[in-house]
Amino acid sequence: MNEATIRATILEILSEIAPDTDPSTLSDTDQLRVELGIDSFDALQFIIQLDERLGIEIPEEDYNRTGSIADILGYIREQKG
Repeated sequence: MNEATIRATILEILSEIAPDTDPSTLSDTDQLRVELGIDSFDALQFIIQLDERLGIEIPEEDYNRTGSIADILGYIREQKG
């Protein structure tokens, strides 16, 4: 899976979790929870969807590494690498 596909999947999940927002306006370094007003439950749902749709497992101790699009892309590169 290439970076463009991963980015598109991230934005799709975010638009489902925060339907009243426009995730496509986010920069790679914006903090997702702050910019989109996502609470802890929605943040957990986001991680679960990442796991399912990207076929990766993000352990609870790594949840803090999913704060921005850049963080997620870097994390996935590490896991695949």
